[in-house]
Amino acid sequence: MKNKKYHLFDVVGIELEYMLVAQDTLKIAPKVDELFTLKCASIISDVENGNIAWSNELVAHVIEIKTNGPSSQLKELADDFHSNIKEINALLHQKKLQLMPTASHPFMDPLTETVLWKHNYSEVYELYNRIFNCKGHGWSNVQSMHINLPFYDESEFEQLHAAIRVLLPILPALTASSPILDGKITGFLDTRLEYYKNNQKKIPEMTGKVIPEQVFSSEEYHQKIFKPIQEAIYPYDTEKVLDHLFLNSRGAIARFDRNAIEIRVIDLQECPKADLAVAELVVESLKYMIAHLDLAELKSWHENELFSIFNQVISKGNEVILPDSFVSLFELEAEKVSVKQLWEFLYKKVVSKLSKDAQESILVMLNEGALAERILKVIRENPSEMKIKETYHQLSHCLAENQLFRP
Repeated sequence: MKNKKYHLFDVVGIELEYMLVAQDTLKIAPKVDELFTLKCASIISDVENGNIAWSNELVAHVIEIKTNGPSSQLKELADDFHSNIKEINALLHQKKLQLMPTASHPFMDPLTETVLWKHNYSEVYELYNRIFNCKGHGWSNVQSMHINLPFYDESEFEQLHAAIRVLLPILPALTASSPILDGKITGFLDTRLEYYKNNQKKIPEMTGKVIPEQVFSSEEYHQKIFKPIQEAIYPYDTEKVLDHLFLNSRGAIARFDRNAIEIRVIDLQECPKADLAVAELVVESLKYMIAHLDLAELKSWHENELFSIFNQVISKGNEVILPDSFVSLFELEAEKVSVKQLWEFLYKKVVSKLSKDAQESILVMLNEGALAERILKVIRENPSEMKIKETYHQLSHCLAENQLFRP
């Protein structure tokens, strides 16, 4: 969202991360550079492909597919993303590879299989690796969707940041897709976020409590978030290659260079139809919150209170009972409200604003559970390697065909 300022919800930026795997075994394939060579006859860091762009990530088996700049056509983006996925899979077919969805590979061993990207920006990735040791699930085995939303000025930043902070803790109930690591059921619906909380604990200023602090102006943000990060990373950045302002790893990060907030707590789903349905619901829910809820009350919630809800949700998802005070923020007069019931409430408030595809997809998530829950319905009674592979082959087929996973 560079070079031009947009008002709230005028445009959106979407980023989706995918794994390259072998078609037969689903073993990870650190060959994104070979994919780029197939597409462009050279290894480059960004491939512009019409409305969509491709780029590398920290590790060599993950590709990011994203909107090629801000888009005002959120409801049409699922088809654009799916067209690019079909093109990528067609290229990868030559090497007997394919894309695989979800937020984590179910049996990757990051200690032995991690290969860092060795081309553009490799010096930055190497430094990250030296500081944090990126051969771990929280670094090399994660895929997510990022939603970038614009703000025009300080007032719009205040409103957007206040609403996003409150929505973050309940998002994983809808979008968790990482219930399996190392070939085992982890006990968390959103294991990616369980690792996300801790993977930068060596420099805790970078992630904080995942939920951003109560800061609602650019000056306050620089003083309370950016400045502590810059001071904490200084002794480690011996080559001076890190851009300190962009080390912020909270679940939503302010990008004042492009007047946007980037939401990062959403696990990748099984197909773009599902991902973009989530994006539509998030956008419309935030619109509703900003238009109808009390700004002072939204701002009043401390990150520790929100982090407590977040911690429960990444483990138990929809069944978590929310504090009455949190529920009352949404002007929902009821007691013992579950996260699922709150999402149903929000869905009813905004359903008329959603595309037909988004309505259908969100109803699957609400009625049949987040993708993690649907995966566990298939695997839980027989969590064998064969059953896990069979399920993730089905998920890869869902990605290829842009269909939701319905066990």
